[in-house]
Amino acid sequence: MYRKYVKRLLDIILSMIGLIFLSPVFLVLCILVRVKLGSPIFFHQDRPGKDGRIFGLLKFRTMTDARGKDGELLPDSERLTPFGKALRSTSLDELPEFLNILKGDMSFVGPRPLLVRYLPYYTEEEMHRHDVRPGLTGLAQINGRNALGWEDRFRYDLEYVRNCTFPMDLKIFFGTAGKVLKRSGALSGADQTVEDFDIYRRKMRGEE
Repeated sequence: MYRKYVKRLLDIILSMIGLIFLSPVFLVLCILVRVKLGSPIFFHQDRPGKDGRIFGLLKFRTMTDARGKDGELLPDSERLTPFGKALRSTSLDELPEFLNILKGDMSFVGPRPLLVRYLPYYTEEEMHRHDVRPGLTGLAQINGRNALGWEDRFRYDLEYVRNCTFPMDLKIFFGTAGKVLKRSGALSGADQTVEDFDIYRRKMRGEE
């Protein structure tokens, strides 16, 4: 009952309340991102959602469009500004995902949506992370976030899929609030230590 009906109803109600009460913060961030990083204000990227359906994930952009002499974009670590790092460390860059939740692309709690190009590299069991809507936060995020290796991330994702209950969601929701306030477990830019999943899985398979 909870997983099929109540969870979605709560997502709609809470995302609407959040968008209304956080609208002043949202507006200020829109202005700051436009002034400090330029246009567009939002970062848009396709991600796989429930049942593998592709949707457009929204975030506040955190990097500039700085390019080298060859016209190519500079590495992420060089385009990530102190302002962008602050947005990421406080998770404020994630606020536009409230719109994804309201639309039904995402839920407040669930496995984080990863890149589309990772799909061919999942095992059959790992594909079950798409049995539920992806989340703004999840079980992996309160147990290490970006500091976790891929195998541990998926283990937590699948544990959540098997145990998606209201008490579990409450535990993750409040656990995430504590992590954000402490700014713990978040890595970005040059501090990011987990390599891309497709590269990791090819190495595991001996393809690189």
